[in-house]
Amino acid sequence: MKYSAIILFASFTVFSFTSCDGQKKSKSSEGKIATVVDSVSYGIGNTIGRNLQKDGLDSIDVDLLARGIREVFEGKPAAMTPEAAQAVIQGYVAGIQQKKQAANIEKGQKFLADNSKKEGVITLPSGLQYTVIKEGTGPKPTAEDKVTTHYHGTLVDGKVFDSSVDRGQPVTFAVNGVIPGWTEALQLMPVGSKWKLFIPSNLAYGERGAGGDIGPNETLIFDVELISIEGK
Repeated sequence: MKYSAIILFASFTVFSFTSCDGQKKSKSSEGKIATVVDSVSYGIGNTIGRNLQKDGLDSIDVDLLARGIREVFEGKPAAMTPEAAQAVIQGYVAGIQQKKQAANIEKGQKFLADNSKKEGVITLPSGLQYTVIKEGTGPKPTAEDKVTTHYHGTLVDGKVFDSSVDRGQPVTFAVNGVIPGWTEALQLMPVGSKWKLFIPSNLAYGERGAGGDIGPNETLIFDVELISIEGK
């Protein structure tokens, strides 16, 4: 988990709190948005609040967070050294990550176990699951090939995190240049096929997750259409 939200919050307070040279509080500190700076201040603060929630930091005491920043600008002694603050932040964030990882593993395992019992679902030795929506008649790619596909990706709760279908633009990439679950599935798909893939986290993005929507150890679902193999 990155600390960008915390860093940006610190930037936000430059606009909102009294500086160490004794300047008066801006109108924005009274809840009014009257100037461009006020708008920027509020916009950053609102964005930071949403990012903190998304990162699992919604239980922090915002008043104490603001106090810590205000004291820096007012030149007051800090209640914690920078080293102590960094250590406690890292420990807290690591704990949140561990809880997310464990919860997502449990959720994914339950989903895949239930899904494996459904009609038409094929489970491979690797743990990858798929169903055939449409079986193509063309050649199958190798790991070294480049392919063009359309795809629609969701989490197990149905949340869409990426979709070439929604963008209306197919994507070309190397078969061995994507997540392992895709690399394995694509080599089994004849051109013209449409499959639904159910990819366990160890064949997806693992503990690191990806972007803001795919958390650590998330099981992923893709609708994949293999359109063509480059040069074939």
